[in-house]
Amino acid sequence: MIYEVRTYTLRPGSVPEFEKNFGEALPYREKYSKLGAFWHTEIGPLNQVIHVWPYESVEERDSIRAEAAKDDHWPPPNDPEMYVSMNSEIFIPAPFMRPLGGGQALGKIYEMRSYIYKTGSIGKVIDIWADAVPHREEHSPLAAAMYTDVGGLNKWVHIWPYEDLEQRNTIRAEASKSPHWPPPTREFLVNQENKIMVPSSFSPMH
Repeated sequence: MIYEVRTYTLRPGSVPEFEKNFGEALPYREKYSKLGAFWHTEIGPLNQVIHVWPYESVEERDSIRAEAAKDDHWPPPNDPEMYVSMNSEIFIPAPFMRPLGGGQALGKIYEMRSYIYKTGSIGKVIDIWADAVPHREEHSPLAAAMYTDVGGLNKWVHIWPYEDLEQRNTIRAEASKSPHWPPPTREFLVNQENKIMVPSSFSPMH
């Protein structure tokens, strides 16, 4: 299993139109494969939309995208001037990650935390996280934990659903009281970023 995470930065004010057009075209795209998740950013880098597509392999991704591109309804009919930048990354899920989508982790907001680790350390990071995540999930569920295979390398992304920012703050404060959290990976860390995202009405995770 792989996940393609597509991040588009749009012109200010364009996000509602993009989501509308995407939602109307999605049933045609899902004839070929299902959407995993769709969010737009609320805090952090603004005017971003993030859509996630699960595939069994890179080969399946290429085949499905080629077929979907033949559909007159896909991609959505957006004005090219709407786009500032587009980025695509292929992620491999951690062994302990549940499949993305299907509503297994619901929230009104999602926090995406992206860490860059030192070259060669991802295997050790996964082992450390595997031990720590069950303790963290005593407080709230993990939506995703995965690392890049194509795109910006050595990136580790974990995503957490919450009802609101107040619940996020409360849960993070409680979780940090545990000796098991956060995972002891600081020696490998190079950079950290986070963004707060809101799911669309058509996202499988909302």
